[in-house]
Amino acid sequence: MLKKLRTMLYPKQTDEARHLRLGQEGEDAAAHFLQEQGYVILARNWRQGRLELDIVCRHADELVFVEVKTRSSRRYGGPLAGISPAKTRTLCRAAQAWLSSHSAWEKPCRFDIVCLVRQGGKFSVEHYRHAFDLCLSLDSGHAPWQPW
Repeated sequence: MLKKLRTMLYPKQTDEARHLRLGQEGEDAAAHFLQEQGYVILARNWRQGRLELDIVCRHADELVFVEVKTRSSRRYGGPLAGISPAKTRTLCRAAQAWLSSHSAWEKPCRFDIVCLVRQGGKFSVEHYRHAFDLCLSLDSGHAPWQPW
């Protein structure tokens, strides 16, 4: 009843809108966290076709492709549960597209995951550096493009 009343009073406050807002707030918090750790943000929400990279940054001499997962609770496995083998393959294809469009094949790269869980008005942050290897994420048909 309360949810129906809230929807009637605030029609733009749909579950989808809250979900998207939570994701955007999580990406903002992740970018801030990474900058505090010395990362230089090169791109946010970079897209090419259906491929997307949440954050592309530089840390020391490495390019870092960061996937951000944000949840409102740890129920259902928390944010890290959202990283499947299919997701890692998609991230690898997106990284390939980014490297191609920026002529950056010679740069050392890695994939990080930043997981955020809202706790009250703040986020708890878990940062997984070098979360997966590119060679493990691609099938044999994609192996030749690996620059490292």
